[in-house]
Amino acid sequence: PYSQLDALCPSPPGPSRPQRNYERIGGQTGTSFCQTLIHLLKGNIGTGLLGLPLAVKNAGLVVGPVSLLIMGIIAVHCMKLLVKSSHHLGSKMDRPTLSYGEVMQYGMENVSWLRRHSQWGKRMVNLFLIITQLGFCCVYFVFLSDNVKQVVEAANATTVSCQVNHTNQTEILVPSFDSRLYMLCFLPFIILLVFIRNLKYLAPFSLLANLVMTVSLVLIYIYSLMHITYPINLPKAGRAKDYPLFFGTAIFAFEGIGVVLPLENKMQTPQKFPQVLYLGMGIVTILYISLGTIGYLCFGEHIGGSITLNLPNCWTYQVVKLLYCFGIFITFALQFYVPAEIIIPHILANVPERWEKTVDLLVRTALVFITCTLAILIPELDLVISLVGSVSSSFLALIFPPILQLLAFHTEGTSPLVFVKNLIISLFGFIGFIAGTYIAIVEIITRNGQKHEGDLSTYVVQ
Repeated sequence: PYSQLDALCPSPPGPSRPQRNYERIGGQTGTSFCQTLIHLLKGNIGTGLLGLPLAVKNAGLVVGPVSLLIMGIIAVHCMKLLVKSSHHLGSKMDRPTLSYGEVMQYGMENVSWLRRHSQWGKRMVNLFLIITQLGFCCVYFVFLSDNVKQVVEAANATTVSCQVNHTNQTEILVPSFDSRLYMLCFLPFIILLVFIRNLKYLAPFSLLANLVMTVSLVLIYIYSLMHITYPINLPKAGRAKDYPLFFGTAIFAFEGIGVVLPLENKMQTPQKFPQVLYLGMGIVTILYISLGTIGYLCFGEHIGGSITLNLPNCWTYQVVKLLYCFGIFITFALQFYVPAEIIIPHILANVPERWEKTVDLLVRTALVFITCTLAILIPELDLVISLVGSVSSSFLALIFPPILQLLAFHTEGTSPLVFVKNLIISLFGFIGFIAGTYIAIVEIITRNGQKHEGDLSTYVVQ
């Protein structure tokens, strides 16, 4: 199955299902409890986390954290449903491991009137996986350009002392070019990065990226905690029309469902996976709620699309921004691996052998170009995150898993209670998808309009 983990922890030859339930016998060992936990944390913590303070602002100081907790619980429940359906169908089909797409395919084969369309089920899941992962890559482009631009522009005025100044506008900014030109500067480096076809070579960098991002997060936490402004008079609930933007960002942040099955398939003792899942996602949820709340308490109305953009321009925090950017740069390759593994083999199947390598690299370049173009068209970090979350993460993380359980256990039948609960979760995801996508697109259009007006007025003044 398509996963960035296959290369980071090579797959053991899988014994048959009955053995798997106890221990992997013989052959290479699978991943340990701790390794799986670390991979799960890595799969969930990226740029989404940094966008949460703004999400909390959109929902309100009380509504935000409460909604995050509820969404965390639903997201974990959906991950559990996916694993459960995968086990059930795997033992039926006598297949030790299944990918997300295959679970959908076999689930649909289980229901007589859907059997004909089962291939489409698999294709649909793969399509959403591709959209989500390339969407992440778009977010990374915007994130990199925004943060590096801020560091470069403040370079002359960067001081050693870290005085808090809430709007974070240093007095002497050197105006440099538009953030979209920064994206073009990153383009060649990212293309070279995704030319690394074997993730084995990226594993040490990935480890370094994890360390760097952890240190950066700790520093961001400490800074935000120390600079909370009292008295706190922030709205307890946000405006209703901003809530869908909160939904998009939150579900974008909880979108680790793509790594759940590959991780479970790689475990030495798969029956311990639920413990990993609950522990890992518990840590993630606590992290999300606390950073979202603390970040909003610290910066209030001024909070940016990523909390790093609010950090003061002193050397400590400029280094934090650059370190986090390095982490995101490496993560780009890992996220890109998933769509590349789905798309490229299909294309190479129709290509003569001597052209394979060339075509492979051309397709990679084209995919990076597409993500860069999309990022250039919508260079608003918070809105890109919200849009990607609403469009594809809502399907993968909320809408599909409950439906999958109903399909997988169709012949055995499910209790009316389970049926209603699953229907509610899927509906919740669908409403979020509609509202979130609509509001995000409307906001993107409004902001672009304002930008053009702003550009025109400065042009006229000149």
